Amino acid sequence: MRVYAGMSDRVSLRDTIAYAQRVEALGYDGLHVPETVHDGLAVSLLALEHTTLLTVRTSIVLAFPRSPMLTACAAWDLAAFSGGRFQLGLGTQIKQNIEGRYSVPWTEPVTRMRDYLESLRAIWQTFQHNTPLSYTSTNYTFNRLQPFFNPGPLDVTLPTLWLGGVNDRMLALAGSHADGIVTHPTNSNPRYLREICLPALTQGAASTGRLPTSIELVSGSQYITGPTRADVQRNREHHRRLLAFLYSTPAYRRTLTLHGWEDLGERLQTITRTQQWDTLHEHVTDEVLDALVPQGTWDQLPEVISQWFANLADGVILPLPEDPANDDRFAEVIAAVQAVPTSRS
Repeated sequence: MRVYAGMSDRVSLRDTIAYAQRVEALGYDGLHVPETVHDGLAVSLLALEHTTLLTVRTSIVLAFPRSPMLTACAAWDLAAFSGGRFQLGLGTQIKQNIEGRYSVPWTEPVTRMRDYLESLRAIWQTFQHNTPLSYTSTNYTFNRLQPFFNPGPLDVTLPTLWLGGVNDRMLALAGSHADGIVTHPTNSNPRYLREICLPALTQGAASTGRLPTSIELVSGSQYITGPTRADVQRNREHHRRLLAFLYSTPAYRRTLTLHGWEDLGERLQTITRTQQWDTLHEHVTDEVLDALVPQGTWDQLPEVISQWFANLADGVILPLPEDPANDDRFAEVIAAVQAVPTSRS
């Protein structure tokens, strides 16, 4: 099982260096870089510059505010600079942010993302093999790249393309066009993976003649964990509040619907409209929390992850210890999770 570290969007650019080095020292396979208040590609550059073995993956940078050509060039540079350790994860964002925050026209997102991925591969084909650039689709047309603007081929692993997604069509697109997918924290439990994610991924892969197991699947599940039972209990209440906030967003309700808890999502959304934020967590019961979030002490974590995800995912995301004094102990936990055999079918 591959083990990836997440990263708070509030880690400053200055602190990114030490954070990435800590992740690498702990033995993680890779680092997921978000994009909310910082440019995800800039953060990735810092993380790559100050590590030697760590895979760095954007999870995710926003595709639509950027021209595919700009994204292609940046990813190409990061791959070359890092010796092939960079992976490009892309996301769509919601219509309101694309139009109101970025002032970019909105179009149907799944088709647009498909065209975006195909554009990137066409551009990289030209970079790598110096073939004429010729790509036309509903959303993008690329037919001009003078030699002066061609960075030339890479002699390292080319960037892989990753998606984040919740709904069937985006999951199917990952199956047909991406190298991997990272599921959202709200939609990562085994039932969602088994009944929604993997069937859609398989359908998409079949449409392009690919094996579904060739697309790496990383579960974005949260974990209620800590070094002691007391830490686990304290962590439960943190995650109760976090789930309540996340599930107040309609786009994340697939798992609630799957479990017959549609009314919970509607109730949470209604509460946010009245600005009663401090009461949200009261509606997330122990039943919901136990069904959706794996939990256990660090010593129990490898077995818990094996039971939840060994047959469904290729990788998981584990948070770093709150106290760096616990890093040596947690490094042993990471190694034990990495030893968990996986067998997606």
